Order: sequence, then structure tokens, then C-alpha cells
Amino acid sequence: MKMKMKMVLLSWMVVIAAMVVVDGHSPTGSNEGPREMKDWYRKLPHMKHKVTELHFYLHDIVSGSNPTNVPLVVTNSTSQSPTYFGLIAAIDDPLTEGPAPDSPIVGRAQGLFGSTSLDKIAYHMTFNFVFTSGKYNGSTLSVVGHNPFMDEYRELPIVGGSGVFRLARGTALLNTLTFNSTSGDAVVEYDVVVLHY
Repeated sequence: MKMKMKMVLLSWMVVIAAMVVVDGHSPTGSNEGPREMKDWYRKLPHMKHKVTELHFYLHDIVSGSNPTNVPLVVTNSTSQSPTYFGLIAAIDDPLTEGPAPDSPIVGRAQGLFGSTSLDKIAYHMTFNFVFTSGKYNGSTLSVVGHNPFMDEYRELPIVGGSGVFRLARGTALLNTLTFNSTSGDAVVEYDVVVLHY
């Protein structure tokens, strides 16, 4: 069993090394190479957990000439569904320090979501927070979960991360500040608590 795990880890490291050779960067968003990553994992048993709290605003723009939320799949029955059931969309939403659209950008929310409920507007979300400024620049957090959009507060699990947030887990609490039912545009407040090393 140990030999098999070593072989899997070795194969994984070869893939990472190939990726570094191709683009000069590691998948964590840093300039860390395979040797540094292996060293990090060797030190893992001696590392202490850190708790990081993050607060930012997601701007989901459906309208206008530069939307950040674009439908990819719309079934024939989606337009007749009160919950938009069957809709699948891609997002590349800006994350900002404050709720105003001109507030400094700290990153992007990039990924996919699908309308997966017949009873209420609720989405299956699969996306990453990709941080582009400050001390978390180049790091990511991965989010996968159920988002009942019309509820006041929603909780999405943080299931992983890279860079500073490698092996992260935690929770993102969402609260919609504004929603324009005509355009579909929304500003959502995120309170995130992450456990990482």
C-alpha cells in the first residue's frame, strides 16, 4: 500500500514538473517548483493550523456589453421554469474590498454554476476565488456547494486551495446586498473563514 501511494505521489510530481516546464509557474500561483512543493509536504506533519478570515464583495454582472456571468446551456424548458432549471453558466466575477463597483479589486470568482432545483431558485456552484492582489496574490480557494439564492444567508463549503491556501478547508457565508430583478445583476457579500497551514 505504501509503495502504491509513493508511486501515485511520484506520478503526480512528474505532472507538476511538466507543468512548471511548460509555463514557468507552479499550479499554486507561485514560482515554487516541484522540489519546494515536496519539501512543503514533508514539513506538513509539523505545521500548525492557521485560521484566516476574509471579507469581500462579488459583483455578478449579467447585463450590458461586458457581462461576467454568461449562460452556456439553456434547455427548451428553462425559459418556462420559474427556477431557471437546467441553466448552466460560466462566471468571472470581480471580487472587491467594498460593495461599490469602483472599489479596489482583490480577485475574481471563476467557474461554473447550474440551476438544479425544481422548487426554488438554487444553484450548484463550482468555482475558485482567484486572488490577484495583496498578500494572497496568486493563491486560490476552491468552492463547491448548494446556493439557495433567495435565502438571506447561504453557506458554501471551501474544499481546497493553492498557494497560501494549500489544503484549505472552511466556509463562505453569502448575503446578497443588491439584486436587480430586471437586469439580473447582483452584489453579494462574502464572509469567509478558512483553516489552512
